[in-house]
Amino acid sequence: MARVWNFSAGPSCLPEDVLKECAAEMMDCNGTGQSVMEMSHRSSAFEPIIQDAEAMVRKLMKVPENYKVLFVQGGGSTQFAMVAENLGIHTGKAAYIETGVWAKKAAQEAAKLGVEVTTIASSKDKGYSYIPKVEKIEGDYDYAYICFNNTIMGTHYEYIPETGNIPLVADISSCVLSEELDVSKFGLLFAGAQKNLAPAGVTLVIIREDLIPELDACRPGTPTMLAYKTHADNGSMYNTPPCYTIYVLDKVLHWIEKNGGAAGINKLNVEKANYLYDYLDNSDFYRATAEKGSRSLMNVPFLTKYSVAGATDEVVLAKEKEINSKFVKEAEAAGLVNLKGHRLVGGMRASIYNAMPLAGVKALVEFMKKFAEENK
Repeated sequence: MARVWNFSAGPSCLPEDVLKECAAEMMDCNGTGQSVMEMSHRSSAFEPIIQDAEAMVRKLMKVPENYKVLFVQGGGSTQFAMVAENLGIHTGKAAYIETGVWAKKAAQEAAKLGVEVTTIASSKDKGYSYIPKVEKIEGDYDYAYICFNNTIMGTHYEYIPETGNIPLVADISSCVLSEELDVSKFGLLFAGAQKNLAPAGVTLVIIREDLIPELDACRPGTPTMLAYKTHADNGSMYNTPPCYTIYVLDKVLHWIEKNGGAAGINKLNVEKANYLYDYLDNSDFYRATAEKGSRSLMNVPFLTKYSVAGATDEVVLAKEKEINSKFVKEAEAAGLVNLKGHRLVGGMRASIYNAMPLAGVKALVEFMKKFAEENK
């Protein structure tokens, strides 16, 4: 069967060159006569893999020397707790900007652990379709928290809030290495791998060293595995790490480097996103849900503009649901998969991460044109 165009929000498509390399080395990686899946994480065979992965993260993201690069497990959702347990330890207060599901869940998790959470801004009033402008954050907060790219709502920060001495924490799971980012403006960054870095299983954490508390200084009851110091002191190998995922991540990082690093990848991402948004904005059949000025380059939710003259809202909504289901079904038959929108937004969503080539976006737009003509 031919390869499909995979628009999944995560796990997402990986670069074909990387998949081919992994396939070629499945039975014998680097002349060891074994797969990375079989290697001891403490062996001389695996050690250079995780070391190179860290070196590549530092190189591509220009990570300052006073930051630790960690590979941990549990996905971004576990970071909601780790951030609170490790950083919310002085005043016990934290500021959150609520821009969608993941930022809201992060705030709820922190509150559950006893952190006094203040939602200093929210875009809930418009269905999280925009990023509120909060240029400066002040107060006696232990940290301020943002979700830099909102996968479900298709929004993205086009600025970095000024926080002064307050450490800024950002979830960059769905936009990591899709653009250049000044790491020094953040106290902590984290990214689940399954969107832009690797298969699911590892989470990248970049944390300023002075923010890593001693084990007994974390919030009371913090498990050993949820303390950043545990992983920082043990080279991300306190327990068995997700070795194969780290191996794939390392290959993806080299692929990004070959494509011009974060700057080169960003240029391609802008071209892809503009191609799709330009079509949506000029279409009389579809519309993008995210507001201009807050739009993601990675995740593009969209709806049809279906309407029936004189119809009741119930009739219109039923027809909209019917036409969306038809779109997703016919797109899949055409080799364009995982386009169903999240239930909170509806419609469709095209996730066009780093590994999605421009050809895939063009194929989607051509299908959209055909579908619109046939269903007006």
